[in-house]
Amino acid sequence: MPRAALKPTDIAAFRARATEAATRLFAADGYEAVTMRALADALGCSAMTPYRYLAGKDELFALVRAEAFRRFAERLEAAIARAGDPIAALRRLKRAYVAFAIDEADAYRVMFELREPPDHHHWPELERESRRAFGCLLHAVQRAIDAGALVGDALTVAHLLWASTHGVVSLHLAGRLTAGRSLAQLSDIDHELAGFRPAEGPRTRRRT
Repeated sequence: MPRAALKPTDIAAFRARATEAATRLFAADGYEAVTMRALADALGCSAMTPYRYLAGKDELFALVRAEAFRRFAERLEAAIARAGDPIAALRRLKRAYVAFAIDEADAYRVMFELREPPDHHHWPELERESRRAFGCLLHAVQRAIDAGALVGDALTVAHLLWASTHGVVSLHLAGRLTAGRSLAQLSDIDHELAGFRPAEGPRTRRRT
């Protein structure tokens, strides 16, 4: 007897469960160690069941990373949704970045610590969500430059701010921060912005 066709709601529900379980697996074991059978074991289903909903491990990994970037982008966008002062907006953006990495450490590791699969460009949703997250920072930096609060090339400044934040977060997640220095202290964005401030002109008052 042929199997009944899967309903879109059933597919979406299974893929959501698979994404949640696979995020933990990839973060704990790395890309190479995770298999579709391991996913089935985590979900408590037969070894072949995941293949009814997913093409294979590459699609699973892309799905996991796309969902992580989607939630990350939403967190960043929410942080500056009602932004007024552009420097204050960048501070809020960084706090949101750090908070996401702490709250969703597994997702953060999957996003930034695991290797990019060779065919990652074949997954439009993953491409879209990863660009969306960085685009949020790039837009905030460009806004600060347009307002005269920062100077420089927006793309370069955004990359440097992202790299600095990622470095501090990665040290925290690895347990490598210097004793007595909190993540909040080392995440202070002022030192990063100092080199991009205009040579003359008023500085934006720090807001808490």
